[in-house]
Amino acid sequence: MIPDRFRAVLEELSPLTERFSAAGHHLYLVGGTVRDLLVGDGIETNDFDATTSARPTDIKRCLEGWADAIWTQGERFGTIGAKKGERIYEITTHRAEAYNDDSRKPHVEFADDIDIDLSRRDFTVNAMALELTTTTPRLVDPFGGAADLVTRTLRTPLSPEVSFSDDPLRMLRAARFIARYQLQPVPELVDAVTAMHSRLQIVSSERIRDELDKLITVDHPSAGLWFTIETGLADEFLPELPAMRLEQDPIHRHKDVLTHTLAVVENVRPDAAPDFDFRRTRLAALFHDVGKPQTRGYQQGKGVTFHHHDAVGARMTRKRLTALRYSNDDIEAITDLVALHLRFHTYDMGWTDSAVRRYVRDAGDLLDELNVLTRCDCTTRNERKALMLARRMDELEARIADLAEREELASIRPELDGTQVMSQLGIGPVPLVGKALAFLLEIRLEEGLFGEAEIRRRLHQWRADRGTC
Repeated sequence: MIPDRFRAVLEELSPLTERFSAAGHHLYLVGGTVRDLLVGDGIETNDFDATTSARPTDIKRCLEGWADAIWTQGERFGTIGAKKGERIYEITTHRAEAYNDDSRKPHVEFADDIDIDLSRRDFTVNAMALELTTTTPRLVDPFGGAADLVTRTLRTPLSPEVSFSDDPLRMLRAARFIARYQLQPVPELVDAVTAMHSRLQIVSSERIRDELDKLITVDHPSAGLWFTIETGLADEFLPELPAMRLEQDPIHRHKDVLTHTLAVVENVRPDAAPDFDFRRTRLAALFHDVGKPQTRGYQQGKGVTFHHHDAVGARMTRKRLTALRYSNDDIEAITDLVALHLRFHTYDMGWTDSAVRRYVRDAGDLLDELNVLTRCDCTTRNERKALMLARRMDELEARIADLAEREELASIRPELDGTQVMSQLGIGPVPLVGKALAFLLEIRLEEGLFGEAEIRRRLHQWRADRGTC
């Protein structure tokens, strides 16, 4: 009896299955789709991965006339890509691949046996295949992946030393599977990562970045992040993370900054705001206190300011995100969030109109993300303090909404532009224009909108007070 959740997938694949079967080739559905079908909580990806006994040339023949598009960039590795409707397919010849000790790319050998192909997969829960070209679909599970899903066990098909030598990124991928599926790694896997984590250095920054993004956006990433810290793996790609361990946090009064940081990451939920960037905000939460171990004077009450702590953290964040090859947009946004995340605490005397305008101006397009991060940064167990901070945040958001109804808070700028200033003052594009615009912006921030007549009068008076300067 085929479970109902399998039927839609099998029916979608049946035309492709018939083509491979008619050509005398075996075709297997592999990877995350098989795992997700067995787990039964929905398929996470829109892509289907398959493996076959057919060689790349034969795969292309089977796809021609069926696929809407075919691409062959991965042909030398045995992979042919295709698109049918909205679905993306990657069909790969059975492989027996291995990485050289100093290489980032595999040396690929094709295989005829599905078991050999599955043995080179990362974990047993991914080393399962659903054979499609048999009369009845057949689960191929030579390494006990289905049982490991039930018992929540993370193992590798071959020895972990062989698996992680083949592709060191699998050590970081293990962290994601620990977090995503609540899997418990077997001791030999933990020992292998602890001994081999330096091999991650041969993996490209882009691949590490993409895997970090996948980890940070699982529902509860803390277990995976702790795994990278305790095995030493984080030292290879995010050394700022373990550096926060056991650093005292006098503001939030946690045992250490790292404990607080992971709590903040967990606090950032996908539905925290109607329209915000969940991934970026999670990353900002991960980095938001990286500056604390570098600003011990602040922690010891020696006068280091919030601004200094944020500036140090922002510099460290920018350096790490750049090393991980994040996009310029990501680097700027996440760095800005880190730089601004304590701004809320500088307004402990209440929210004046001027303070709200400056907060909104500085946050810019990141206002929603900054508000989410600020709320999530409260991890105190002191209920009274937590309620007090929540009320202050509620007050801030209410003040933003109130001012937004009266002023164009989304685009705070001087009431006159540069051309109007030059016309008013009878000057050309000289440095004085910039000083005048700065003066007008300060009025806008401190006092709000006045209307064109009054703001022109204020500008005229400002010029008169300056004389010929």
